[in-house]
Amino acid sequence: MRTTKSRALRWAAMSAAIVGVTALLAGPGHTQSKEPIKIGFSMAQTGPLGPNGKQALVGMKIWEEETNAKGGLLGRQVKLIYYDDQSNPSTVPGIYTKLLDVDKVDLILGPYATNMIAPAMPIAMQRKKTFITLFGLDVNHEFKYRNYFSVIPTGPKTKPSFTEGFFQVAMAQNPKPTTVALTAEDAEFSRNACDGARENAKTFGVKVVYDRTFPPGTTDFSPIVRALQASNADLVIVCSYPLSSVGIAQAVYEANYKPKLIGGAMVGLQATVFKGRLGPKLNGIVNYETWVPSEKMMAPAAAFFKTYQARAAAEGVDPLGYYLGGWGHAFAAVLGQAIEGAKSIEDAKIADYMRKATFKTVMGDWSYGPTGEWTKSGMMQVQYHSIKEGAGLDTWRGMGHQTVLTPPELATGKVVYPYEKARQ
Repeated sequence: MRTTKSRALRWAAMSAAIVGVTALLAGPGHTQSKEPIKIGFSMAQTGPLGPNGKQALVGMKIWEEETNAKGGLLGRQVKLIYYDDQSNPSTVPGIYTKLLDVDKVDLILGPYATNMIAPAMPIAMQRKKTFITLFGLDVNHEFKYRNYFSVIPTGPKTKPSFTEGFFQVAMAQNPKPTTVALTAEDAEFSRNACDGARENAKTFGVKVVYDRTFPPGTTDFSPIVRALQASNADLVIVCSYPLSSVGIAQAVYEANYKPKLIGGAMVGLQATVFKGRLGPKLNGIVNYETWVPSEKMMAPAAAFFKTYQARAAAEGVDPLGYYLGGWGHAFAAVLGQAIEGAKSIEDAKIADYMRKATFKTVMGDWSYGPTGEWTKSGMMQVQYHSIKEGAGLDTWRGMGHQTVLTPPELATGKVVYPYEKARQ
């Protein structure tokens, strides 16, 4: 009896010692039994948005690895749980329902792109989840959800921000252009961007002489370009998603169409794969950008892009990652900073912290206003130029073939005007 009791005491002492050593190895506040913080989201990995979504996902994975290497958040590792929404809005509600009800994620992030974010909003609102989204244009305008936060540098003037710089550049010319033609893909983002272009046209006193939408999935853009030519507008603003942006740029070039300025809100031209496909057909186009590899903007991001580009080939993603790779990292980092700042994974506490914090990321610093948009715009307009046929990857690596035109504090040069001069 006494022997059994002594053995039990020895085992108890040994167990206590093992637990103590385990706790020491895990570090202060860490225990092996703690489950990871599970963060769920959908991300386009296939379909038209796939090339952009895949690079954002790599950026998010790099953040996950870096965070876990530093000990995680609140003494717990983090785990990203995600599904391919196939660039199809109809898949999104089912994915978020599964994440919350089956995967039992602690927190959610939004999808990439306006069209995907909108169908997820009702679920986030119903479940009272803090909802940080990636590149959604004015999604919260109708919902007015208090716990919504957008990672996109549009600032408080969301819809006009995509084309405001375009008009600023145009109206600085002499003589000033007087007319504009608008063409937009019939989709959530492009309709919103075109609403902003109409507002800008009114603000700058430019007459809209053509204003039409075209259906998603359009493959022949020559009729659209002929209609734009017939309008004889000085300026042409295109609001479109990637495949349509490429199709219109090709059709404009092939038709030898030469308005005084063309571009505006064409998604896709920022991605290396589409730049490579278009080559010199990009020359002269003036279009929005959210980040460029200028010396000033690269300074806080250099280490990230070194990591991203070293693994891009193996991941099968954009080799540079300048459009959404860095933004994917920043997207996840914002949630991470909010968790640490709030010292909690409770959605309400995270949202309260986000409303008063300034976030510092590889893509820059920002804070949030009352609608969940940035307090200050970071949108740019750039012009492509001097691109030759067969241009290689190094063409897009630096600033040799694109000029930042607006805003003034980020400008790297002047516009080549009219468009005809730059496209030669």
